[in-house]
Amino acid sequence: MIRRALVSVSDKSGLVQFARALAERGVELLSTGGTLRALEAEGIPVIGVEAYTGSPEVMDGRVKTLHPRVHGGILMRGAVDDVDLARLGGQPIDLVVVNLYPFEATVAKGGATHPEIIENIDIGGPSMVRSAAKNHARVTVVCDPSDYAVVITELSADGAVSARTRRRLATKAFAHTAAYDGAIAGYLSSIDEAADPADDQPAREGWPRFLTQTFERAYSLRYGENPHQTGAFYRDRRTVAGSLAAAESLGAGGKELSFNNLVDVDAALEAVREHDAPAAVVVKHTNPCGVAIGDDLAAAYLAARAADPVSAFGGIVALNREVDVATARLLAETFLECVVAPTFAAEALEVLRAKKNLRLLATGAWLPASHREPTWKRVGGGIVVQDRDATGAGEVAGAKVATRRAPTADELAGLDLAWRVCKHVKSNAIVLVKGRATTGVGAGQMSRVESVRIACGKAGDAAKGSVLASDAFFPFPDGLELAIQQGVTAVAQPGGSVKDADVVAAADAAGIAMVLTGVRHFRH
Repeated sequence: MIRRALVSVSDKSGLVQFARALAERGVELLSTGGTLRALEAEGIPVIGVEAYTGSPEVMDGRVKTLHPRVHGGILMRGAVDDVDLARLGGQPIDLVVVNLYPFEATVAKGGATHPEIIENIDIGGPSMVRSAAKNHARVTVVCDPSDYAVVITELSADGAVSARTRRRLATKAFAHTAAYDGAIAGYLSSIDEAADPADDQPAREGWPRFLTQTFERAYSLRYGENPHQTGAFYRDRRTVAGSLAAAESLGAGGKELSFNNLVDVDAALEAVREHDAPAAVVVKHTNPCGVAIGDDLAAAYLAARAADPVSAFGGIVALNREVDVATARLLAETFLECVVAPTFAAEALEVLRAKKNLRLLATGAWLPASHREPTWKRVGGGIVVQDRDATGAGEVAGAKVATRRAPTADELAGLDLAWRVCKHVKSNAIVLVKGRATTGVGAGQMSRVESVRIACGKAGDAAKGSVLASDAFFPFPDGLELAIQQGVTAVAQPGGSVKDADVVAAADAAGIAMVLTGVRHFRH
């Protein structure tokens, strides 16, 4: 039973409605600072913590809830600590509703001074949250406004919050304070050690010494990388709209996503974000096997599928526009594991939901190719972390023409498409494009010449008249010479090899065009 609640929140979303619902159920409310004033302004009965503790706030509010009557009221065990609590002059507190000073938001907004950021390190809040979470056998703790509804629902039904819900909320509270402390450690350890301690805006290093990430399990996976491995999908607590973790499942399929499905979907999403025109990407085993742009989505998907129809079977498709019914009918012609797009038209959903075991994911918001976030991979005993590879657009247009012949306008457009695709293909990566679609992709080979061989083999007769992008330089002319033999007319590559002169000479001898971007796009 909840008789008394302590309410002190920075995020006041839903506060008034929640507090009023508690008061209407006879719950006595204790509060502080801005929360107290907000409740008083709405005419909700509330007692200031100062009145409860008999001690005024001091040090400009730095000390207000750090008091034995507060923590004793939260931590007391029924029928065990009653005498001690009475001796302190306290009363049991059954519900703690606290969220913390906006430390991360203050850092993220930019321009905040170091003292301002430090003042947004909450002390009393985490102490109350942890006390309540520890004592969840008796106390309910709420640190997220989205949980207000479940508390009121259970109070209305049973007059109390269930033990199962108290435990779930306590678990969430500890994750909340862990993430909060991790953010503080990350900020402080990112300050340049040589910075003047008196500097209001000290220089910061690129990467903090302490990196803490908090994830929440979104769902279990059908299996891991292989059927004998189990797995789960965890969502970053700070995930942004438009990311895979925030995508909505629209059904159409009885199977859960597997580890490989999710990795492939992410690869497909990353690749399709490169394009402004209507675009389609078909991915198999994390590599794009067909990519195309078109005047509309249906034309783009048809061309992407035609680029490698054999590999498209059982693939993952990513699209950068709402899926219309014309595109849905084309998608339904082939067995696919999953389709991901910003949204799906109602008629398109009707068509696709008729396909057995086809998973549909809608990202809603759309992230541009330039969006930045850290990426990491697990290695033995640790992780390697880097900035996301957010470049690509404009690199071909701004590239240096290395050969006597410059690319034609059509070749340049094809090279731009090939270059944007190439950065999403496993190294060593070679991509052939003709017109507005890929014709062949060579991926993940130990030798670049072998990747050329595979790409040209995939393209077949379509290699003739194609243009080629390479994710890194040609170490020798042999790979380029093989592409020339197959009819490639223009090449985009980073350059930078000690053999660049030999490679350019081979291009000039064949009369093809070559541009050097100066940017490498390995994908390991």
